[in-house]
Amino acid sequence: MKKVRDRLYIGNIKDAAEVLTSAHPPVTHMLSLITPNMDPLEFKKPTSDEDSPRILNVANVELDKLVKKIVPIRDIESQNLLDHLEGCLDFIEQGRDNGSILVHCVAGVSRSAAVITAYLMRLDRLSLDEALASLQQVSSKVYPNCGFMQQLQLFEEMGYVVDRKNLSFKRFHLENLGEAFWRGEKIENPRYAADPGVSANEFEEDVGVSSSQVSALYSCKKCKRVVACQENVISHGPASGESPSRWRRRGARRWGGDHDDPACTSIFVEPMQWMNLGQDGDGVYEGKLQCLNCESRLGNFNWAGIPCSCGKHVKPAFQLHKCNIDSSLTAVEADASDSEPMRYSYSSDSSSFTATRHCGHLLV
Repeated sequence: MKKVRDRLYIGNIKDAAEVLTSAHPPVTHMLSLITPNMDPLEFKKPTSDEDSPRILNVANVELDKLVKKIVPIRDIESQNLLDHLEGCLDFIEQGRDNGSILVHCVAGVSRSAAVITAYLMRLDRLSLDEALASLQQVSSKVYPNCGFMQQLQLFEEMGYVVDRKNLSFKRFHLENLGEAFWRGEKIENPRYAADPGVSANEFEEDVGVSSSQVSALYSCKKCKRVVACQENVISHGPASGESPSRWRRRGARRWGGDHDDPACTSIFVEPMQWMNLGQDGDGVYEGKLQCLNCESRLGNFNWAGIPCSCGKHVKPAFQLHKCNIDSSLTAVEADASDSEPMRYSYSSDSSSFTATRHCGHLLV
């Protein structure tokens, strides 16, 4: 167990075992980043990642004083670290504020190093290189895997927060969902983007519409139900002046900086909760996208990818054909005297103007 900062330590599974078997644990909090396998088996010295949960379930008279957080993370390049990162960083802060904390994985080299590096980046406003170099002064062998390094680079680009509205994050999340699908994992509906065709208040909370903000909305051409907003669109055209990431894992794409070709006859969006994507693990990898309200066909989805009319192959692809949807520019103005904000929208398809208070009826 090595000291990184005051009341912050990095270690491996043996350090965790010593904490859990100590009559007087040297820390008050412990963050465990391990492969999920939580059978409450009796204590056994770990020889692999799969044995580590045995350590974490050991009984000790002092364990009621130890605050534990167990995060199921594998040390593989395709592991989604960013989805867990904010919770881990908050727990580290809590541990330091109320005592001291050990952050550990199995070897103390990759997973724990990735999370502590992110913490140092945010704490001291350091670049990825600076934070990792600082940690390596304490423990020279630490080095997160390439997938974690790529995500930490994205974390730096987002300003040391996990910004789920950030286009680069959305691309990362989409790529990660595609990899999970092809691994045969069941993708739960909450992992998809929120349905923009909800009520006005829910819409603002989910997609971040703010006062005096102008945004594009897309609706079913037949029934006018909103099916996507600009925040859901994933551009796919060629990037200009893009430099390759130093930490990009083999075959991975860069997540930011692209722009669509004007010749595109479709828009590609992130998967959303209104889409019927075969969510019961039935192995369906392609199908039609239909309006949830009138069942009109809007486009297609294919986890293996779809070629756009501009020549780009988008993978995975959730495609809305422009001929099947209307577009609208919408401005939102908040009025303190109103319980709901007034929305003004202009539809280029009908050259008309309307004001409304309900997201589901914005378009004319």
